[in-house]
Amino acid sequence: MKENSIKNKLYHIIFEAETPSGKLFDIVLLITIFLSVICVILESVADIKIQYGDVLQNLEWFFTILFTIEYFMRIYIVKKPIKYIFSFMGLVDLLAIIPTYLMFIADLHHLTIIRSIRLIRIFRIFHLSSYVRGGQTMLFALRRSLPKIIVFLMSIVLLVIVLGTLMYIIEGPMGENNPGFEDIPNSMYWAIVTLTTVGYGSAVPITALGKFLASIIMILGYGIIAVPTGIVSAAIVSNKINPNTFRCDSCLSEGHDPHSKFCKECGEEFS
Repeated sequence: MKENSIKNKLYHIIFEAETPSGKLFDIVLLITIFLSVICVILESVADIKIQYGDVLQNLEWFFTILFTIEYFMRIYIVKKPIKYIFSFMGLVDLLAIIPTYLMFIADLHHLTIIRSIRLIRIFRIFHLSSYVRGGQTMLFALRRSLPKIIVFLMSIVLLVIVLGTLMYIIEGPMGENNPGFEDIPNSMYWAIVTLTTVGYGSAVPITALGKFLASIIMILGYGIIAVPTGIVSAAIVSNKINPNTFRCDSCLSEGHDPHSKFCKECGEEFS
């Protein structure tokens, strides 16, 4: 019983930002993450590494040990550890400490820059701000829009294949043998660059028909860019939510109504 009480207190401190102790924990954690990321960035500078390499490496181990303790504490206090381990933030937390331990096998410690992703927890501290509500609304809208976006992307892939093949026929070996259109993959790459209006200029059509087709692709690009924006915007308008940082200790889902008594995802009663 006492162990459950300790776990419950630790849970509210580590996983939530609604209490003063929870907010303080998140602030200290974010400062620690930020400092560890700064160390990784500084270590990539040759002159700094030569002069302060040992100090930075000791700090790296210090931060890694702290994050390792935090990671296993999270596993210990949640009701479903596997759920946390394979969640997005759980995987990020794991990937943030693994590279340091693998440095004896391969030099992968620069991958600890993954820790910077953990800084998104800053939104939990300022959960009353419109930025957090806007961010959670956006994530909710993206989840709702995912099937439509997938269909849209599949259509774009098909369009790129068709356009790339046409440009290969017009500008490639079968046509003017224009550099940059030697094969269909290169032609598809050109189609992607042109369709997204990036325009690197590494390959340029020289035939009248090729230029005409390129003009159509450029015009299509402007319209295509607007489609995902419209899909997500429609989802945002149709769904008004007012979430907080309260997290279900069973399935670890967030975004519940402030007065909710049960989890919207798994139905677990909130304690």
